[in-house]
Amino acid sequence: MKQVKDHFEKEAEIFDGLIRTIIPFYEDMVNSLVLTLPFHRKERIKVLDLGCGTGNISREIKKRFPHGHITCVDLAENMIKMAESKLSPYNDLEFIRADFRDLEFQEDYDAVVSSLALHHLQPQEQKSFYRRINSFLKVGGVFYNADIVLGSSSYLKETYLDKWVEFMLENHSQEEVEKIWLPKHREEDFPAPLSSHIQWLQEAGFHEVDVVWKYYMFGVYGGKK
Repeated sequence: MKQVKDHFEKEAEIFDGLIRTIIPFYEDMVNSLVLTLPFHRKERIKVLDLGCGTGNISREIKKRFPHGHITCVDLAENMIKMAESKLSPYNDLEFIRADFRDLEFQEDYDAVVSSLALHHLQPQEQKSFYRRINSFLKVGGVFYNADIVLGSSSYLKETYLDKWVEFMLENHSQEEVEKIWLPKHREEDFPAPLSSHIQWLQEAGFHEVDVVWKYYMFGVYGGKK
């Protein structure tokens, strides 16, 4: 996680432009995640954003739920600073620089969301962390995650990776993709098949588990406590 933290500290200021050249249909993924939150726009919901980055998810949540309270958590101090700046027009926000594995909230949130963060944990740690997330939620609360996933077969895994590389090459040179982005993916990312995530969520006590958006190796999925 230190390696992950270090590179996000360096990339914070260019993250918003960079992410759209690395993640296909990034805006669609973000909007799909926000649309999963089953609340009325006037409700004073409490939301926990794990791995908030520069605050893109939280900003869209505040647009849709202006009375919501959001706790933004990120490992990288520079990401938190960028999120604070981006979200400065809004109130009722809390920012915590921490490893989200160390959080000890209990049944306090109406929703927990995460984007492109949990895949940095090893698969077994992701599985156990879903139980932790369940403990952060009120009964009836929801958790949704936008993240990298693997295909369910060797062929699909290879196909997903090929489609991702094809997208990155629209914005970056082959040398950059091969020497920077693919090595980072191999060293720092530990995605699991989407079918495993669905099973882990159900075992962690979530129901109404669903996949609400997917494009090859990127998906939005979650459920209700």
